[in-house]
Amino acid sequence: MKGIIKSFLFLLLIMFFSCEEQGLFIKCDECLDSDPFTAELELKLDVNYKTGETLVNIYEGNLEDGILYKTRVVTGKKAMIPVLLNRKYTVTATYYIEDVQGSYCIVVDTANPRVKFDESQCDYPCYFVYDRVVDLTMK
Repeated sequence: MKGIIKSFLFLLLIMFFSCEEQGLFIKCDECLDSDPFTAELELKLDVNYKTGETLVNIYEGNLEDGILYKTRVVTGKKAMIPVLLNRKYTVTATYYIEDVQGSYCIVVDTANPRVKFDESQCDYPCYFVYDRVVDLTMK
């Protein structure tokens, strides 16, 4: 009996601390009425104080695959970039470091935007896009 309880608690912990951003709850204010074909990656960025612009490269798949999907110069702390669903994207942000002349810092993160259909958590059945936030802030 103790083994069953331990196994259940272990599975419960895996669900709550998994890397996937789907989670158990959806955000009803971000729900869509119809099944989307595209999503918008939400990029969280640091502001590059030297130029006020940050170079962002989006690669389809892993970075080492080298398949460049889009390149953008972004101003501000947030940006939304349209991408296709159910594909893995690796995103890089290049920051110029003022303290060391000619030095750059490249921050990398990945996302795999997907859709979840839910009928019960919101007032109406809806589609929710998850795993679409990319944190490119310097740590």
